[in-house]
Amino acid sequence: MTRELRPTLDKGLKDVKGALIRAADPAFREAKHAVEAFNSIYCAVLDDGDLEDWPEFFTEDGFYNIVSRENYDYGLPVGLVYCEGKNMMKDRAMAIAKTSMFGPRYLRHYMTNTRIIEIGEDGTIKAEANYILIEVLAEWPEGRLHQAGRMQDVFEPQEDGRLLLKSRVAIYDTLLVHNALVLPV
Repeated sequence: MTRELRPTLDKGLKDVKGALIRAADPAFREAKHAVEAFNSIYCAVLDDGDLEDWPEFFTEDGFYNIVSRENYDYGLPVGLVYCEGKNMMKDRAMAIAKTSMFGPRYLRHYMTNTRIIEIGEDGTIKAEANYILIEVLAEWPEGRLHQAGRMQDVFEPQEDGRLLLKSRVAIYDTLLVHNALVLPV
């Protein structure tokens, strides 16, 4: 199965006037609101540690990857997490929730600066957002930055009105990920 690691980035984002015109388009505003609402729920579920619910944000054939910016820039798909299909995501979530041993921690996920790149005729939405993940551990009680980067997403509308992720690629800029525990972002 071949996957496009890089959803097409709208070159128009480099054109400030064009980006502002699109931002004023009611369809783009509505899509941005829907994506931000989705991401708010997504972050809350991960913050609460409900890993077994995480795959429910994806289509059955959904794709998920956490990849370093360097690998992304070179077109290398190897990442911290690579899942093709909801079943791989369920396996990953169960492995972390049921078999991994790690110290207690609190996580806070933040997604900001949502940009709608494209709305397809079928309602598919290509979007980007910046993200940060803050981690609080016993040895880091003040909290620390675990990851910072950007999401490249493809959302697919469902018949019942929900959006689900067809693809989410988390491209982290952080040069050092502090521990071996890799959770979804």
